[in-house]
Amino acid sequence: MAFDVEKIRQDFPILHQTINNHPLVYLDNAATTQKPIQVIEAVAGFYKKKNANIHRGVHYLSNLSTDLYEQARRSVQHFINARHDYEIIFTRGTTESINLVAFTFAEAFISQGDEIIITEMDHHANIVPWQQIALSKGAKLKIVPITDDYQLDFDTYTRLFTEKTKIVALPHISNSLGTINPIKKFIDFAHKHDVPVLIDAAQSVQHEKIDVQDLDCEFLAFSGHKIYAETGIGVLYGKEEWLDKLPPYQFGGDMIENVTFEKTTFQKLPLKFEAGTTNYVGAISLKAAIDYLTGIGLEEIEKYEKSLLNYAIDQISQIDGITVYATREDNKTSVLSFNIHGAHNYDVGMILDQMGIAVRTGKHCTHPLMQRLKIPGTVRASFALYNTTDEIDRFIKAVKKAKQMLI
Repeated sequence: MAFDVEKIRQDFPILHQTINNHPLVYLDNAATTQKPIQVIEAVAGFYKKKNANIHRGVHYLSNLSTDLYEQARRSVQHFINARHDYEIIFTRGTTESINLVAFTFAEAFISQGDEIIITEMDHHANIVPWQQIALSKGAKLKIVPITDDYQLDFDTYTRLFTEKTKIVALPHISNSLGTINPIKKFIDFAHKHDVPVLIDAAQSVQHEKIDVQDLDCEFLAFSGHKIYAETGIGVLYGKEEWLDKLPPYQFGGDMIENVTFEKTTFQKLPLKFEAGTTNYVGAISLKAAIDYLTGIGLEEIEKYEKSLLNYAIDQISQIDGITVYATREDNKTSVLSFNIHGAHNYDVGMILDQMGIAVRTGKHCTHPLMQRLKIPGTVRASFALYNTTDEIDRFIKAVKKAKQMLI
């Protein structure tokens, strides 16, 4: 079936409006994606007729809500090809998923002098938790640098391992550059040293097919709001053997097996890591979003989005006085980061906004990467399945106007 972007756009009500008297061009998808009517209606329909707290009720609505929640878990399992549904833990997002692993793994496995490997292109959500663990445990952070062509330096990575290396945490796709990292290669090397790996997939699951069994990673995290679902819902995948080894992250209702004042015992997976009332409606929205994407086809989406990115890079590269950070040849997807020489990224973003173009400006929660590039930030345009070449043409026109006004 041919990819019909105009048909897809009809599913997204928010796109059909004007901003500052211009048609909205939404190019801030790496920050959050817009929601199709199928997700919106799934949430509204649930609240209208099905809402009740999950797991602990015996009445009809509670049982129905529980069944839908667990269906959502199985949907995620199949979406990323996890071996078991109980290897899927629902969280608030990628940030909580990474924090869960960092703090429970540290409690169980990290001691003074141990080493943790992260990368120079990581989002703060995959830097700061491990940094704080290193500070509290007396451990050491080791950093995989990027090369001059915006790739992770694999040769340096291989030299960072010692008998003290306890875990590797790295991004699948850079949120600032769009670089697709060869994570299976990194995972395979870590496993030669018996070191587990956590993958930050916040920028990848919406753009390409993920198979955690093929990757063989121990942990993988992503957020619902970047994959067309609600905010406040996320996923941590973990291999059963590793999740069993980790202690609970939070304590409260639903993760409890039995409580006395002398002793508490905890539920088995996955409830062991889902304390309190989870965002069960968010989980249902995530299932609706996954159903929507799989109905279109991840391969078709990936192909279309890469064609958009390549078109945008080709067009912007024809404008003099612009630096693009990672080009189409640099194995990337969906993110175009650039600067106009002599103009601040914030000023460019403000002018684009006046023309109805929504982009992101600044450091994109990657301060160390910006320090490496020796820049204060970038203008970031990020693409999704509902964007069009016509929107890119309007974006390019707005960039030319911004350059004319600022330089």
